[in-house]
Amino acid sequence: MNSITTLNKKIKNCKKCPRLSVYIRDVAKNKVRRFRDEKYYGRPLSGFGDINAKLLIIGLAPAAHGGNRTGRMFTGDSSGEWLARAMHRHGFASIPTSQSRDDGLILKNTYITAAVRCAPPQNKPTKDEIDTCFQYLEKEKEILSKVTTVLCLGKIGYNTACKLFEVKPEKFGHNKLFKYEKIQILTSYHPSKQNTQTGRLTWHQWSLVFAKAKRLAK
Repeated sequence: MNSITTLNKKIKNCKKCPRLSVYIRDVAKNKVRRFRDEKYYGRPLSGFGDINAKLLIIGLAPAAHGGNRTGRMFTGDSSGEWLARAMHRHGFASIPTSQSRDDGLILKNTYITAAVRCAPPQNKPTKDEIDTCFQYLEKEKEILSKVTTVLCLGKIGYNTACKLFEVKPEKFGHNKLFKYEKIQILTSYHPSKQNTQTGRLTWHQWSLVFAKAKRLAK
């Protein structure tokens, strides 16, 4: 626990990417109307979950008014609700919602992280920003030594996982499984509104991914 606590403090205080550092603090200061009475977190986010997990979930980055507001990844937005609901249904989470850091959500056998720790403008981090943040993912990999399965949400999450485990990326697609000598990588479309509201990602498709993840992460 000391290792993960030390790492999370470093992440919280990181200002290595000037564009992102300025953006997340600006968003926290100039809030959207629906959250104008809330205090935004406005800092880089660490991962969270079970440090003995066999399943590692890698997303893209915190949402400007989701994780950047609440202080926890996949929390306080529609993507977080989709993720929590699926994790709870398949035994990875204690409750089916993800609304705030103190909502009682406890993850079981899974740890959630992201390729980038700061919310990027238009949800589009640059390659340099992804590369700069990679060091934190490498350290998490060392600490989360029991991981056997990685679930990647989106293409950037997949490419980041391949770099992390030093395997060659293959063609990305939804609910694909790639098995390697030391790791197995499962892919999914990201549960963003762009995918869920257009029907590109249905609830049934999403749930099937977590059913597969449960079978794999034993």
